[in-house]
Amino acid sequence: MASTVTSRPGSRPGYGQLLRTRGAWTFLLPGFAARQPFAMLTISIVLLVQHTTGSYGAAGAAAAATGVSMALFAPCSGRLADRYGQRTVLLPGVLVHTLSGLTFTALALGHAPLWALFVPAVPTGASVPQIGPMVRARWGVKLQDSPLMTTAAAFESVTDELTFIFGPLLATALCTAVNPAAGLITEAALTLVGGLLFAAQKGTQPKVAVAGHARVEHVSALSIPGVRVLIVTFLGIGSVFGGMQVSLAAFSESIGEPGLNGVLYGTFAAGNMLSGIVCGAVAWKVAPQRRLLVGYAALALTASALWTAHSVLLLAALGLLVGMCIAPALITGYTLVEGLVPAGARTEAFTWLTGAVALGQAAAVTVAGQLEDRLWGGVGFLVPMAGTVLALGTLVALRSRLATRPRSRTVARGVGHRVPVAVD
Repeated sequence: MASTVTSRPGSRPGYGQLLRTRGAWTFLLPGFAARQPFAMLTISIVLLVQHTTGSYGAAGAAAAATGVSMALFAPCSGRLADRYGQRTVLLPGVLVHTLSGLTFTALALGHAPLWALFVPAVPTGASVPQIGPMVRARWGVKLQDSPLMTTAAAFESVTDELTFIFGPLLATALCTAVNPAAGLITEAALTLVGGLLFAAQKGTQPKVAVAGHARVEHVSALSIPGVRVLIVTFLGIGSVFGGMQVSLAAFSESIGEPGLNGVLYGTFAAGNMLSGIVCGAVAWKVAPQRRLLVGYAALALTASALWTAHSVLLLAALGLLVGMCIAPALITGYTLVEGLVPAGARTEAFTWLTGAVALGQAAAVTVAGQLEDRLWGGVGFLVPMAGTVLALGTLVALRSRLATRPRSRTVARGVGHRVPVAVD
């Protein structure tokens, strides 16, 4: 794809200038800690429930209940934050998430039946704090119409990917080396501490919309056809996250090296992060609609090869390639939101896409877990292939719906994602 990379000094605001923005670190550091649920939650549930039940199918079902709940409630959380303020939504949310997550842990360790695990799983997923969209909204308050806004978007994308490197690695290390419950307990603690510290930064949060703008603020993003196409696209991306989480765990277990799960998933996430950095450094000349089509085709192609890998090195290499294809698709999808959705509905649109990733992940975890239990080892890798191929077909058929509204200025770089993605 044709592109130009800006290399002249001073031609574009850089990350260093962005991070010197006054007050930025007050919400960046706690925000980073509070993002960990999206990266740690699913893999921690899978490892804990698989340990206590011996079934990847049961582990996938429990994780899926959390993911579906998060997907359904994420847009509602974003809408409430716009209407009543971030602090008002975060304070009860992090408390509910911590208590329900610890309850889930206690029930799992007590070998409660699967149906009993669903009871705390639902509020655990529903209360995952939507820190990614909230951080982006705070950048908007700080920078407004500054050229640094596009730099902030790229920075947030890389930050999301960084959580997907540290989160699964930390969760896997804790669950395998310390205690099967250590991952969920740490996730709950990070959510509580990070969420409360983030909510305490009242000076950087967006002001609550005044009554005169209520009609604009409450426009439904879901009513826009292009957003619905992007939701299907992001469901396919979620299938990659969920399918790989279960399948990598099963593969590592099958070769007697469960600790390799975090390394393999970290390699996948590292590819995601590196390609996100590149996307943020490139001023694309090709329209985002075309970039999404080409990038998503590459994702479907690489994901379709995962099930053929039967060695650690080959699986790591393919995982790296798949990860490198995910970030461009996600970033381009969020870039399209800028042109498709009116300003008053963008936070809701972002949370719909985040929820779509979580929902695709939940479905993939369930299906891949059942396949790994019932069929041969590695069959779970067929789930990312199926999810991305089906989503690609939808994207190709409905690509005309992604035509953006005319704007006076074209944004060249992508907007960050997984606002979070719990994506994991």
